[in-house]
Amino acid sequence: MPSAGSGPVKVETMTGRAWDGVRLHIVTGKGGTGKTTVAAALATAYASSGKHVLIAEVEERQGISQAFDVPQLGDTEIQVARGQHGGDVYGLAVDPKAALMEYLQMFYKLGMAGGLLERFGVVDFATTIAPGLRDVLLIGKVYEAVRRREGRRGHRGERPYDVVVLDAPPTGRIGRFLGVNHEIAGLAKVGPIKSQADSITALLQSKQTAVHIVSLLEEMPVQETVDAVRELTELRLPVGAIVINQEREPLLSPEARALVRDDGFDTGPLEKDLRAVDLRVGPTLVGGLVQAGRDLDERLDMQDREREQLAALNRPTYHLPFLHEGLDAGGLRELATALDDQMTAGATA
Repeated sequence: MPSAGSGPVKVETMTGRAWDGVRLHIVTGKGGTGKTTVAAALATAYASSGKHVLIAEVEERQGISQAFDVPQLGDTEIQVARGQHGGDVYGLAVDPKAALMEYLQMFYKLGMAGGLLERFGVVDFATTIAPGLRDVLLIGKVYEAVRRREGRRGHRGERPYDVVVLDAPPTGRIGRFLGVNHEIAGLAKVGPIKSQADSITALLQSKQTAVHIVSLLEEMPVQETVDAVRELTELRLPVGAIVINQEREPLLSPEARALVRDDGFDTGPLEKDLRAVDLRVGPTLVGGLVQAGRDLDERLDMQDREREQLAALNRPTYHLPFLHEGLDAGGLRELATALDDQMTAGATA
């Protein structure tokens, strides 16, 4: 495994739309930051430009089906959305047991013997007990989808895709998840397992892959983002964009923030404005409003500090708005458009 001093793998940002040379987009982030929503928006953005996109999840949470408001996904790729210019999005929930059965058939041609292994519980045992095997199988299925090209479909005849988006495990587990094949290759000296592990590692460390990290402007998500960038760099995995999700418009102007910070803040104009809208003005109301303004000013200060930490990572940074109406079809399109606009412009922050 490369040392901590190894330089990051650079991902090219091309004229027109960023990440044009990338086929595998891996989306991670601290739990609760909305990484599944961002993955769905990214897939929708590519489909809107006419791309054939696969979005896959590996955590058995059915987050993709919720984002696209479709029935629960399984190990069969099904269409979950249409895009403009002939583009579309297919969804897949990778099941480790099904992935193992497919792997055994592809490399060992077990046929009916594979069914016997499943009947006797060997498959369940292998996918739940064997250290690292589960992650190897999950990544392997995604790798197989990325490798498809026109004229070379999947093992079961699945269609080829222009882009694959992976809704990956959270930042606390992403290094272990993506680095497992490197470890497996070190253990298996020869044979199809080593060959497969080496091929997957080569893809993950190549310019065809980008690992995007979703964050909020809060202390814990930002710290996990910083830690994830360092860990991914040590593993020589290509760090993509930082996506600041659920960003809210500031409710206080710079002038208002300067006023509420002043200990000698003159509340006279505020009281006059409150009376003008027929409110009963008293010390409790005025004091509460001033304190609320100061609390908001402190939060904006905190967000500015966290934004500076993310900027120091020197990665392309995209900003997605907070959806006041929640995530529905219109909201997903809004996020996809925001991402597409910023990728097209090569936006950084």
